[in-house]
Parts: sequence; C-alpha cells; structure tokens
Amino acid sequence: MFRTISENFFVPLASPNKTVYWECICKLFSIMEHQLSFGVQRDVLVEELQYYFESTNSAELIGEDVESDSSRNKANWMLRRLEFYGWIEIETDKSYVQRVNFKEYAVKVIKTLTEIQEGRQVEYQGYIYTIYSIVRSATEHPGIMLMQILENTDLLITGLKNLNSNIKHYIDELTKHKTVAEIMDVLFNDYITNIVDKAYHRLLTSDNVSKFRPEIVERLESKSRNKSFVNKAAAELAEIKEISTEAAEELVYQYIHDIVAVFQSMDDILEEIKRKNTQYQKAAINRAKFLLTGSEDIRGQLKEILVGIGEEMNSQSMDIGGIYRVDFLEELVRLYSVSVIDEKSLYSPIEGKKEFKPEQLDVEEPDEELRKQKLMRMMEKMQCVMNPQKIDTYILEQLGARKEACASELPLATVEDFVKIIYTRLYGQRKHMCYCIEALEEKVVNGYRFKDFRIRLKDSKEKK
Repeated sequence: MFRTISENFFVPLASPNKTVYWECICKLFSIMEHQLSFGVQRDVLVEELQYYFESTNSAELIGEDVESDSSRNKANWMLRRLEFYGWIEIETDKSYVQRVNFKEYAVKVIKTLTEIQEGRQVEYQGYIYTIYSIVRSATEHPGIMLMQILENTDLLITGLKNLNSNIKHYIDELTKHKTVAEIMDVLFNDYITNIVDKAYHRLLTSDNVSKFRPEIVERLESKSRNKSFVNKAAAELAEIKEISTEAAEELVYQYIHDIVAVFQSMDDILEEIKRKNTQYQKAAINRAKFLLTGSEDIRGQLKEILVGIGEEMNSQSMDIGGIYRVDFLEELVRLYSVSVIDEKSLYSPIEGKKEFKPEQLDVEEPDEELRKQKLMRMMEKMQCVMNPQKIDTYILEQLGARKEACASELPLATVEDFVKIIYTRLYGQRKHMCYCIEALEEKVVNGYRFKDFRIRLKDSKEKK
C-alpha cells in the first residue's frame, strides 16, 4: 500500500494540529470539487487559506515551525506541508502558473472521511435496484455488466454487515446510560432515527431483498447456462484484465457463483439483524423499567443496592472487575463458599427401624374470598401487560372515525399513558399492525418530552 500512498500520509490527522489540517483539507477540497478537475491555481488556494487563518473560528496551530505569524505565511506553509505528506501535488504549467492538485488516493480518503463525519447512511435501495435493473437489461457488454453486479453486491453485503455491527455497538453502549431520560433519548432520537427509520424498517419493507432475489438468482443462473453469454463476457473480461480467454471464462463462472451465493445466504445476516434489533429494544425498555422501579420490597431494595454500586463504579471509572473494590460492599453482604462445614459434616448417622404412624390430615376448605382477591390482582396485572393486540385496540379506540392523528394528541396524564405511547412507537414498525407511523418534530406535553410521530391507519392492501 505504501508504494502508492506516502508513508507519512496520515501524520497530519494524528498530530496535535489535526483539527487545523482537517479544516484546511476540507476547505481546499470544497473549492476544487467544483472545478473541471481537482486542480486550482496556487494563488487562489493561498488566499482561501489566508482567509481561514484570519477568521476567528480557525483552530490554533500548536508547536509548528512557521516562519512568521502572518496568515499568508501560514497558508503557504500549510500547502507545503500537505505536499510533503503526500495529500497534494503542485505542478507548473506552460504559462509558469502553479496549480495544486489532490492526489487520486487522497480524494477517495477525503470522501470517505466526509461521509463518516456527516453520518451518511448506506442506501440499500440504490444497490438492490441497481443489481435488479442491470441483471434484467439487455447489454452488448456482458463482462462489464457482470463486474457492476459483483461490485454492487459487495457494497450491499458490506452495508448489511455494518448495520449488524452498528446495532451491536448500540447494545454495548446501552449500559453507559444512567438515567431513564438518557436511555429514551438514545432509543428514540438516535437509534430509531438512524438505525430503524433509515435502514432496518426499509429492509423489511421497500428494500426487502426477498422481493428482488428470486428473479436476480434465476436470471444469473440462466446466463451461466448460456454459452454465448459466457463466451462474450469472457472475451470482454480477458481484454479488460489482460488475461487468457480460458482464465476469463473461469472468472465469469466464479463471479456468477459468488453473486448467487451471497443472495442465497443473505437470510442469515438479515435474521441476525432482526434478532439484535429486537434484543436492543427489549434491553432498552427493561433497563428503563428497572430504573423506574422503586419500592420497599426485596426487588426494590435490590434495585437500590445495584444502582448504588453502579453509581460508585461510574464515579471512580471502574471496570466490571472493580466491583470488588467498592468499600461499602464489605459491610453490606458477605458471600463465601464452604466445602466442609466441620469434621462431622460428611457423616450420615444410621437410623434404626421405626414404626410408621400416619398422621391425620385435616381437610381445610379454601378461602373463596382470598381466592377472588388473588385472581382479581392477577387479572389487573395481566391487563397492564402491553402486547401488539392491545396497542392495536388502543389506537383504534383513540382514533375513532379518524384515519390519522399525532401521538401528542393521545391522552398523556399518567405514566401508563406515556408507556402506551412508547409501545405505540415501537410496535409501529411491525408489518401486521393496523397502523403505521411517521416521525415528526420533538414536543413537550404535560411535562413529557418525546419525538412526536404521526399515526395513520393502514388500508387493506398495506395490512397484507
């Protein structure tokens, strides 16, 4: 790799002045990308960088050997450093005018880092539609077509793997949130916005691979049996990759086999994504419930103990193993294991034969009143348990004759009302619910702050 990229290429982004370097690189790139090429006169770029160093928002250079503190000297110094690190090259044309160009690999790195900085999400729909459209089209260049399908398939599976990893990252980060407000904020304003709405929900609906996979696989397998297609594609690949026709023909079969194998095995990763999404949402709700629980019973006291231990560990920045260093645990409870209690603990005394005398069993009539009370408490508890059917019924009751309404219009007087809104938001992503949802702006209603959403009843076609 370092035969192409300079060995000190990444030094600017790892130095104490990484902010200055990155802001200057972005400013230069924004100027150059609007030109016919990535080359611009040096004087133009010097003026732009000079304006940057004169602005109050520019980052301060630390420990760099600049000739003087003037903004123009800093601008010229920056161009020389970027040339030294292999980000740009400066050439002189026939008119003796110096022009600055970004290196080809630097352009790719800048675009990738910019996407990461802006948090752009993978557009699965673009990859799937591209593959689907190419495989159905009639073309005079089957070799190039096959390479495009392989490239888009690789981008699609890479995006799905990244989505899978992102959900795992959210699960790992969940324990770092200490309050119910933080958990709900991450769940609704971060996770559902960036993962569920932008990627996961579309994978289950408009971008569902199952809608396009059968025809894609069928057409590719048909092409692999078409000798004319294989020969023409092999001849084209042989010319592009400068290999023999026989090797190119093997490459055609390998490309088709690899693409088909990816689509046929894609269910495993989709199932893993679905499982992790369910796991994260359940973990977030359960953790919020745990933090909301407060009572004088054993469960409430254990909760307070665990919360206290967690706060102590967080305040001292301990890892999981640090629990044994929390001082107040010594006086709280003492657990130890004993293999042998004393020297006689393994002794089993011999019992002699005794006469069996059965005791009389007293028949007690059950207390019907107590039974009714327990049954009533059990039924009340069951009524409080939320499930998709209850939320469906709740939404139908609240909407009445209306076809749609905002969540902020629903009753919100108690904690139970707020819990119903939470479950309405969560279940709104499911396929067989009677309604669907659309995210809106954040609102505060009766002291509850949440991201509002529109609830719309599905028609008969959408339910199917």
